[in-house]
Amino acid sequence: MRRLLPAGLGLRWIHQILGGALLMPYFLLASVAIGTASGNGDVYSSLPLVLLSYAAALPMVAATAALPLVRPLSVAAVRAMCRVPGERLAEGPARSWAARGRTGVWWTLHLGVGALVSGMTLAVPPMAVVLLAVPFTPALRRGELGAGLPLSQGGGYAAPLLGLGMLAGLTLVAAGAGALLARVAPVLLGPTGADRLAAAEERAADLAVRNRLARELHDAVGHALSAVTLQAAAARRVLDTDPEFAREALAAIEDTTRRTVGELDAVLGLLRDGDAARPDAAPAPVLHTDLEPLLARTRAAGTPVTVHREPGDPGHWEQLPAIVSREAYRIVQEGLNNAMKHGTGPVDLTVAVRHRTEGEHRMSALEIDMTNRPGRAPAAGPPQRTTGGRGLRGTAERAALLGGTVQAGPDRGLWRLHAVLPLAGADHTAAYGGGR
Repeated sequence: MRRLLPAGLGLRWIHQILGGALLMPYFLLASVAIGTASGNGDVYSSLPLVLLSYAAALPMVAATAALPLVRPLSVAAVRAMCRVPGERLAEGPARSWAARGRTGVWWTLHLGVGALVSGMTLAVPPMAVVLLAVPFTPALRRGELGAGLPLSQGGGYAAPLLGLGMLAGLTLVAAGAGALLARVAPVLLGPTGADRLAAAEERAADLAVRNRLARELHDAVGHALSAVTLQAAAARRVLDTDPEFAREALAAIEDTTRRTVGELDAVLGLLRDGDAARPDAAPAPVLHTDLEPLLARTRAAGTPVTVHREPGDPGHWEQLPAIVSREAYRIVQEGLNNAMKHGTGPVDLTVAVRHRTEGEHRMSALEIDMTNRPGRAPAAGPPQRTTGGRGLRGTAERAALLGGTVQAGPDRGLWRLHAVLPLAGADHTAAYGGGR
């Protein structure tokens, strides 16, 4: 018997009955209006008035389809009951008037067809049961329980055939209506161009958040692990000969791990709570307050760092846009991390605000320039340092978000990292005064 019936007929039938149930409030409201207008207090005793009430309810159904919840609820019902693949249906409320119009057509079709199938489902089975019982119930054959049945002659044995035919017809109608709704659902509830664009933007935003978290974890935890490893190694080498340096290295390890735990908690807070700010989260490090501790930890690991300051720059760093200051700190951190892991000799670091004129516009940018000697390559194989590292890609992404650039690579026997981070707005140029 299952092979004779379409797959999913039961759920599709329930879907149609659900549509009929949803139509009832509209139908009752329309019947009250029709009864008042016609002066007939008993609308349901007149088939023309019932049909007129049904027709009057459909425009009200279409009007309510503009509500934001109609399409998400319809999509959920179609996906669950009509065996329509989810990727063929739109997500969320309709975003355009065209999508709202298509949703209105679907809502009206679903409730209208569902009401007809629901009415037949309520009326046909009781009538079929009566017809099936005619040969076995003398009172039915004699018409004692109501009006005489047209097929009661001859013992009424033709009545069950009519009853079975009515049930078969009802099943075919429900199957056909379910197939129709399943066919038109992707057309009327499928994603529009605006829906696809919104979905692509959501995916891009999610990917951007993931990349940002990956950069933060790499820069904070990766730098900390490298620094702690080098600081511990330096302390072990000079523990007997230079106890003071060893104590400084151990203090730097303690400071590094404490700060990293705070930064890690902040990043994990983003994973737990989304982008919502957490009052107990550690603030992101910035240039004017966190550069000197970073340099101190790097020096404690045994890597000398010489900072070339330009007049007035450190005092102006507090006036940097917060996002520029944060990204600049991370770029410097990654450069020092690479210098500790792969380089030899001292690091020369310059962080300065530079001004230049392009046409009629005066541009300001924060420039970071860092050089040190690259480490020796192994006896066989490529050099240790390349521009393809995850950290260097992260610095380029950070700069690109601000409209800036990062260049890293060999330069006249040195390894150079040069970053330019534009400062948006004319007010920043005025804040930093004079130009170079």
